[in-house]
Amino acid sequence: MEYNTQKSKLIIAEYGRNLQQMAQDCANIEDRELRTRTAEFMVNVMAQMNPKVKESGDYRQKLWDHLHIMADFKLDVDSPYPAPSQEILHYSQRQIKYQQSNIRFRHYGKNIELMIEKAVTFEEGPEKEALIRTIANHLKKSYLNWNRNSVDDDVILKNLADLSGNRLQLSEEHKLSHTNEILARNKKKKFIKPGGNPYSNQNVSSGPGFHKIRKKLG
Repeated sequence: MEYNTQKSKLIIAEYGRNLQQMAQDCANIEDRELRTRTAEFMVNVMAQMNPKVKESGDYRQKLWDHLHIMADFKLDVDSPYPAPSQEILHYSQRQIKYQQSNIRFRHYGKNIELMIEKAVTFEEGPEKEALIRTIANHLKKSYLNWNRNSVDDDVILKNLADLSGNRLQLSEEHKLSHTNEILARNKKKKFIKPGGNPYSNQNVSSGPGFHKIRKKLG
């Protein structure tokens, strides 16, 4: 019995080992016209096997690229697209370095911290006060998404002060949205249009209110 570990390396797992072998066999067909027709047939099969690739506008070219890669770049055919160079593999295999940043309150996320840093630079006045109130309500909303029970407004205001280095504070005459009101809105947002995901949670980085703040902050 021959195990997979003893076989050649699987280059693109989505298509499987058999199609990979067919791609390599296709490259060895002597007749160019037959080789091209075989490649075209294989591209159509690959489109059915990997339907997600159709979400891209240039999916046909990607399929041809995949075929060339599985054929170890030895496929010489009359393709509607130029053959990719082997550098494409080195580019796709480059390790992406993710930004390393400490998030003090993970249930709020990094975006709200960036907003707070920007809001600190605003001049004192009604616009800044309205912005602080909006951010504070988003903090409360995010907290309730993380902890479904309840939260004291003093906790939210303390978190706002901590995140802003005591540079943002909500005026005493302004009150945060009531907990029941926020929970009711969150519950209502679960009932979305057909085809959506009813279990997706709204968080601080989604919703129209969030985008209004980002537009204001630039």
